[in-house]
Amino acid sequence: MNDTTQEPTPRILVIEDDPDQRALLCEALQIHYDDAAGRFIRGAGSGQEALAMDLTQFDAILQDFNLPDFAGMDLLTELLKRCDLPVIVVTGENITQTASQAVRAGAADYVVKLGDYLFALPVIVDKNIRQHRLRRENLRLQNELQNMLRELQATNGQLQQSLEQQRKMATTDHLTGLANRRHFAQCLERYYMEATRYGFDLTCCMCDLDHYKQLNDTMGHQIGDQVLMMAAEVIRSSLRGSDLAARYGGDEFVLLLPHTPMEMGVAAGQRIRQQLVVAIQQYNLLRLPVTMSIGVASLELNQASSGDHLLSLADKALYMAKDQGKDRIVAFGQRALTA
Repeated sequence: MNDTTQEPTPRILVIEDDPDQRALLCEALQIHYDDAAGRFIRGAGSGQEALAMDLTQFDAILQDFNLPDFAGMDLLTELLKRCDLPVIVVTGENITQTASQAVRAGAADYVVKLGDYLFALPVIVDKNIRQHRLRRENLRLQNELQNMLRELQATNGQLQQSLEQQRKMATTDHLTGLANRRHFAQCLERYYMEATRYGFDLTCCMCDLDHYKQLNDTMGHQIGDQVLMMAAEVIRSSLRGSDLAARYGGDEFVLLLPHTPMEMGVAAGQRIRQQLVVAIQQYNLLRLPVTMSIGVASLELNQASSGDHLLSLADKALYMAKDQGKDRIVAFGQRALTA
């Protein structure tokens, strides 16, 4: 008897061409599920009659394997194609090969019409309905879990992008895209310690645009900003991936060149100065010359005792370049070089 406190009465379709057998099957299920009115247990006398029904309204299907209008395997395949339901094959043939073939084709179970099979039939139907519902619920939960994982991955990706953007903002000068002074200060001592520990040279270049204040005063900050961005692009395109370039403040830039002796640092500075001249000449809005003065110091040649000391020596060389007429490079402890 069906207990109203438990799951609702399942809707079952019985496909059986023999009227007496169909009546017996339906009656056994109606008694078990207390469905004397036949509202939940329906019968169909052929495969065609069954396929004409809305199969999605049922919870399970009992299919006779020997029907006059359909081969058993063909009907099973068509039923499973049209609905996601447990199909239980019921047949009078006790053939193991047929049972195995039906189960491999997707049948939920296989019942042979022998002995007291009518008494066992409701138990078999209940078991397969529960298992099917459980599989479907597991699939739903798996899909929900996969969706949650995808959402978490997307959220994590967005978070990583946000963190990377914030990290970049915290370490990058907003105007030029070079490292900012704070990030340069964090890297300076590390570069110095690596150079001294592993025995390679480290060169520092302090760069300052000549006549920049006059340019800003006469042509405005917008033009001044464009010149700064132009100078930053020239610097960026002239350096290696291992080099560090930063905007130190205003119109001043600083470079750290690992594995680079003084003469190579001077050559890099000369290259930047020359390329800046070309870029400025192509920028037709400027009516004033903009050149660059550079001071250079190296760890080995100048015996710098710390990263800050190396920076200080390069800064002193820059002041010498400015004092000697600008538009030139001064290597600390050496003569000034003009363009």
